[in-house]
Amino acid sequence: MIVAITGATGTIGSAVSSYLKEMGHEVICVSRNRDVADVYWDPPKGLIESQRLNGIDAVIHLAGESIGNRRWSKKQKAEIYSSRITGTDLISKTLSELDSPPSIFLSGSATGFYGDCGNSKVDEKSPKGSGFLADVASDWEIATRSAEEAGIRVVHLRTGIVLDPNSGMMKKILPLFKLGLGGKLGNGSQYWSWITLEDEVRLIAWLLSSEIHGPINLTAPEPVSNTDFTKALGSALGKPTVIPVPKFGPMILAGRELAEELIFTSTRALPSVSLDAGFQFKHPSIEIALNGILGA
Repeated sequence: MIVAITGATGTIGSAVSSYLKEMGHEVICVSRNRDVADVYWDPPKGLIESQRLNGIDAVIHLAGESIGNRRWSKKQKAEIYSSRITGTDLISKTLSELDSPPSIFLSGSATGFYGDCGNSKVDEKSPKGSGFLADVASDWEIATRSAEEAGIRVVHLRTGIVLDPNSGMMKKILPLFKLGLGGKLGNGSQYWSWITLEDEVRLIAWLLSSEIHGPINLTAPEPVSNTDFTKALGSALGKPTVIPVPKFGPMILAGRELAEELIFTSTRALPSVSLDAGFQFKHPSIEIALNGILGA
């Protein structure tokens, strides 16, 4: 297959690109960086080299401003929103107008769609929740409408917390846990829906040849509370996890709204669509996942 990828230089995008190349697929990088771009685009300006997308088989759209790297000022929230909706709308409309459009469009989304669910389990049939991230994810998915109306198979990749020791949340907390200074966040009751980077990549690649359309949770089958995640990480590292982190700590460091929605919101999302379709996770439980990615 010929697969175009936006966000191809990010953690997930670069891993997906490498994996697809190893499988023998041709990967086309869609980027704002002309030095690496096979197809140049600039979403804020509405620019994309559309004709270079004619005749490709699939698009994997992963581009978007990082959610957790900066405090959520009004400007940063606007950038998080526009980087997803503006870019998705541009590429969706572009694909719908091609003479020879791709048949598959896998477009990024997030489990933030469900908002705070407490202890309740949710899956792809569950309704939208409330909050900034829920609004972003909902509008992100709506922005693919042009491609859907053109008959392209669209899949919304509702990704949870991606576990990778070299990036994201894991990279930030591992140094503390390795020193024996890790602990649960707040009361630790909030559920985290997670997936290893390897399973994230495998699942995205698997979706290219499936018949699935619409939303799909890119999460492992066993979401865990922050308390259980903390215990599992400490066990995998052979370190104690007895020092709890008061809720005000992350709020001071990251800002109240970001901390509430990213760290303390409870989302117990199940990957019903992929499980029903027969996908086999390499890391179905948090213990298997952490021991696998940390080499324990």
